Amino acid sequence: MLCASLAYVVSMFLPAFFVKAGLHNAQREGKIIVGHRGAAGLAPENTLAAIERGIEAGADMVEIDIHLTSDGYLIVCHDQTVDRTTDGEGRICDMTLAQIKRLHVLNAWGQAIDVSLPTLDEVLTLVSGRCRVLIEIKRTGSLYQGIEQKLVNVIAAHNAQDWVVVQSFNDSVLFNLHHIAPELLLEKLVVGKLPGLPLIIDGISIVKFDYDKYDFVQSFNFYNHALNAALIDEIHAHGKQVKTWTHEGPEDQPCWQQVDGYITNRPDLWSVAH
Repeated sequence: MLCASLAYVVSMFLPAFFVKAGLHNAQREGKIIVGHRGAAGLAPENTLAAIERGIEAGADMVEIDIHLTSDGYLIVCHDQTVDRTTDGEGRICDMTLAQIKRLHVLNAWGQAIDVSLPTLDEVLTLVSGRCRVLIEIKRTGSLYQGIEQKLVNVIAAHNAQDWVVVQSFNDSVLFNLHHIAPELLLEKLVVGKLPGLPLIIDGISIVKFDYDKYDFVQSFNFYNHALNAALIDEIHAHGKQVKTWTHEGPEDQPCWQQVDGYITNRPDLWSVAH
């Protein structure tokens, strides 16, 4: 509890140290644009509609979040519960797929619409390699035993190994996935690195950071206010990418032009031609 509280306090103060103006078109060229929760600024988050809008907007990747139902299906939703995004209540881990599919997604005005939360199978069928999919597994604890193997099985069933990437704050998730499927591309989510210390804030914890520990990770995905040029250069020197989260448009966010990608609710605003 103390560690979690300290991580929260530090993460609140960290952004004050790192501020930079937004990007112009020339600086955005060649960057990886990731549609956050599909394209959460264009359609209800983590729905098939949001994912399709992200693809239509030209996103290089669409990012989604997964949880495990009580009967073993991978459902796409940001929260552990359905309370915020649907007209139902309850934890996903306590519900069957059939129960979840009876619920209706809420639109931006809180109105229930004739849309249900998708399964990962439905998402991968929709995308079908048209762009890459960045799948986030949340901190699982004891809620989702075996979720890593379930994910690997679904990816294999869709022959999607070449266009699926997985990210997590949770080291145990990343280590488990690397052990199960060493060919799978993995990315480490980070709130921020403590200045001058070999420590990072990964969600609610402060953990040791070194490059040997994460030698199998291809990208470190940082909170967008918690970077500086020296850290980005250091990460690049170790052969890793840097992506930042979560943005709206490029002009109104503190951004670092030397990062490799931006995770955004509005991928349509990041086109160089926009």
